Amino acid sequence: MTTFLRSDTVVAPRHQATAVVIAGFGQNFVLTTVSTFLLVYLLQYARISTEGMVVVTLILTVAKIVDAVLDPIVGGLIDMTRTRWGKLRPYILFSAVPVAVLSGLVFSVPDVDEPGKLLYFAVVYVLWGVAYAACDVPFWGIIGSAFSEPGQRTRVIGTVRAVGAIALGLSTLGMPWIARALSFAPETTSAGWTRAVFLTSFIGMALFLLAFLGTRERRTSAASTGLSVRELALTLVRNTPLLLVLIGSVLGFGRFIVQAGGAVFVVLAYGDEGTFTLVGAAIIVGMIVSSFATPALLRRVSARALVVGSSLVGAVLYAAMFVAGFEDLLVILVFIFLTGLTLGVFLVVQATMIADAVDDAERRLGVRNDGISFATLTFVSKIMNALAILVFGVFVVMAGYEAGMEVTPAMQQTVFAAITVVPAVSCVLSAIPFLFYRLGPDRSGSDHRESGPAGG
Repeated sequence: MTTFLRSDTVVAPRHQATAVVIAGFGQNFVLTTVSTFLLVYLLQYARISTEGMVVVTLILTVAKIVDAVLDPIVGGLIDMTRTRWGKLRPYILFSAVPVAVLSGLVFSVPDVDEPGKLLYFAVVYVLWGVAYAACDVPFWGIIGSAFSEPGQRTRVIGTVRAVGAIALGLSTLGMPWIARALSFAPETTSAGWTRAVFLTSFIGMALFLLAFLGTRERRTSAASTGLSVRELALTLVRNTPLLLVLIGSVLGFGRFIVQAGGAVFVVLAYGDEGTFTLVGAAIIVGMIVSSFATPALLRRVSARALVVGSSLVGAVLYAAMFVAGFEDLLVILVFIFLTGLTLGVFLVVQATMIADAVDDAERRLGVRNDGISFATLTFVSKIMNALAILVFGVFVVMAGYEAGMEVTPAMQQTVFAAITVVPAVSCVLSAIPFLFYRLGPDRSGSDHRESGPAGG
């Protein structure tokens, strides 16, 4: 009979790291599958009409807003939770099956009239967002709680980010083939996608359960459990380093524009959407390399110096890409790879700085609020993605492009500016708040403002 680990059970750090990394791979595979192939499934296999896709877009927008708002709510609930397993691990345990089931149901739109299809999709997709928030926030919180040594925590974060990028690549390349194989027909079918997503989602979330089974939470003071809403709000507002990370992250939304609009750009620039596979691969490889390398860099320079430096280097690369132009695809791929390196650095350091800020708040205030603090990480990531999509959409409108229109050089240049000039400016603005990131003195009077390898 399986015995679940209590919060006070000792687990070797290496085993915890392995469990978290594998769990992150499974979770990211499921997320990538839903986010990447949902629109393709709705258009080609659920056969939603053009008019229906307008409603789908509205549903997705509302769901993203609800999803973003849910993150701090989930984080608050976590910090108000007290169980024998801790406050984070129960949410990981009880969210895994709902995420797996709802992921498959999203790709199981019934063959009814279109209003029925849209109603089904709206209900299931919103529920999927709720379930995913309940698994994502505690996952990042358990990384901050389980690994108290900053250097080890940074290595775990870097590895999780790297395997997340690997999961992204494997899902993007592999899911169409799995769906075709499970269609049991000459061509891919709607039923094939349903079976494929159910299968991979249950496997992915089974791996995700290792974050519950293979970890334990850090022992904290009684003041850090069962927190009230007022206590949560006060500790969050007083955590200045955390707030600076959040502001710097939101200002850096331009880093995500290539992912948001890259497919549209390659159609305008090269007339072949398949070219985006190369662009995506260049980003992913860059992110994997830098995610593995960043922990080593943080042993030599502070987190603040690294995030500011990578932001400024990113700004220079995006500006240089704009000057170089897009006529030579190979040149573009080189620049995309290099900007992928800076993005990977940012993502690892961002999570590291939030974890350090949580430790710092516990030292200064005597309260540890993993839930609400790491909820801000997932919250700002969604805000960054939303802003990237919004700004890119504005540039597409400015270009005057619509499907079927003849593409002009002016259109190409306008959209090219969206994925180069905007990220360059965004990276510069992002660096400013990080310049003021400082960790405060602890209760013994020791100064942690320059906290060594993984600190700010």
